[in-house]
Amino acid sequence: MGFLEKILGKKSTTKETNNMANVNLAVIYYSSTGTNYQMAQWAEAAAAEAGAEVKLVKVPELAPEEAIASNPAWKAHAEATKDVPEATSEDVEWADAIIFSVPTRFGNLPAQMKQFIDSQGGLWASGKTVNKVVSGMTSAQNPHGGQEATMLNLYTSMMHWGMIIATPGYTDPVLFGAGGNPYGTSVSVDQDGNMVEEVEGAVKHQAKRTVDIATRIKSGS
Repeated sequence: MGFLEKILGKKSTTKETNNMANVNLAVIYYSSTGTNYQMAQWAEAAAAEAGAEVKLVKVPELAPEEAIASNPAWKAHAEATKDVPEATSEDVEWADAIIFSVPTRFGNLPAQMKQFIDSQGGLWASGKTVNKVVSGMTSAQNPHGGQEATMLNLYTSMMHWGMIIATPGYTDPVLFGAGGNPYGTSVSVDQDGNMVEEVEGAVKHQAKRTVDIATRIKSGS
């Protein structure tokens, strides 16, 4: 038995069934060149496999067209994802659980995601964000580029929303292969835009864990 198994007592605490939940999950992301879009897609697929009803939506872009056009990778990704629906307050209200996927910006959320969160004051004031489950994922250009700080900043806002934070912790050995970030799956991206760590399994585990916790809470209520 390995070290993690000794701690956990078994390989994973997440139920792996095809009929796990009757949960609405919104995967809300921001991505300039595609990393967090890919992570969001993995989360979408795993949550759907777990039985959740899933919406994959992106927050509105705030950067000017000339800035996007000046970066070929950014321009190409914007064109490739032009048909992905933009997130709205209705998506937040609909969801029993939300997974956010964002790149780090100096250890904080990118302006696009921050603007979206800050625009949900009406839902917050009417109590419509309370007791929803939330989890976050992120990326940066190096392993110590602010990933943990970005997750903590996201979760600070979610505490104000009254949401229930579902981090991956160390609930499955797959997390260590992805870098072992207990706050939320994070990945390093090299200068060519390639993911350095293998995070697909960790993302999918985190998504299923989020659905599992949302199921327990929704069933209990």
